[in-house]
This record gives sequence, C-alpha cells and structure tokens, in this order.
Amino acid sequence: MQPALLRRFMNVWPPFAASGIHVTDLRRDWSYARVELRLRPWNRNYMGTQFGGNLFKMCDPFWAIMAIERLGRGHIVWDAAGAIDFLAPGRGTVHAEFVFDDALRDEIIDITATGKKHLRWFENDIVAADGTVVARIRKQLYIRRKPPRNRGGRRRGERSDA
Repeated sequence: MQPALLRRFMNVWPPFAASGIHVTDLRRDWSYARVELRLRPWNRNYMGTQFGGNLFKMCDPFWAIMAIERLGRGHIVWDAAGAIDFLAPGRGTVHAEFVFDDALRDEIIDITATGKKHLRWFENDIVAADGTVVARIRKQLYIRRKPPRNRGGRRRGERSDA
C-alpha cells in the first residue's frame, strides 16, 4: 500500500477516527510519520485530559509498519512488547513523531543478515503544543530476515505437504 493511501485510510479507520487520532504526515519512503491526538469531549478521561489508552493507540502501529516497509518483504517484523510512561496530563492536542532513517534501516539489515532474531526497542515522546512531554512510548519489535527459498519455492524448514 502506498503511504498516502494508508494515511487516508487510517484517518477514517474507526478505531483512530473515533478516538480523535489523525495521521498528519507519512513520508513516501516510510522514513517519517507524524500523528496527532485531538482532545474531544468524547475521548477525555474522567479528569478531562487525554485518555491513556488513546495515547498508546496513536503510537501502536507505526514502528512495525515503518520497519516492514523500510526493511522490505525479506524480513519478518512483529510487535513483541510495549510500554508507556505518563509524564504530564494532556490537556489539548498532542503529537508523536516517528523517524526510521537510512542509518537505522542499514543497521538492522546488518544485524539480521545471518537470519537470527533481533529484538529492538523503539522509543518516542508524545508532546503537547507547548513542548511538554505528556508520555513516553516504548515498543519492542521482533525482527528477523526470512530464510532463502530453495529450488522448490519453499523456505528452508517449510513442509512440502502443508
């Protein structure tokens, strides 16, 4: 899927749209994404601030999607773990940025070249308009290079009767 199409889809996807989550930028090369969470009457918590579940949700898919696209279909990428630290109340629109640059891509390709799994933590901040860090998100990805295919088109270890 093209980044522009995915961005438009995510902006009308009910779990994001109903929560006030809006993808404002998703670069053509998948190296950068920016996501906003707008505070609305229907997505506030009991204290009138950003609901913590929405803060995590706004960041949840991006590291995995960007890794899949930046590393290519020759790699397996899965979410392995996630954590959030709440640092300040979110009283208005907040945003998060994700950067998966060429240096990071090349490093992961080198680490996974042998086919062994690589568990990698990614971290980013959720920031209010005034620069206050509202929360810090950590996501761990499982990344592994897919084994090469044999002459029969199957991957090593794949059963022929499957």
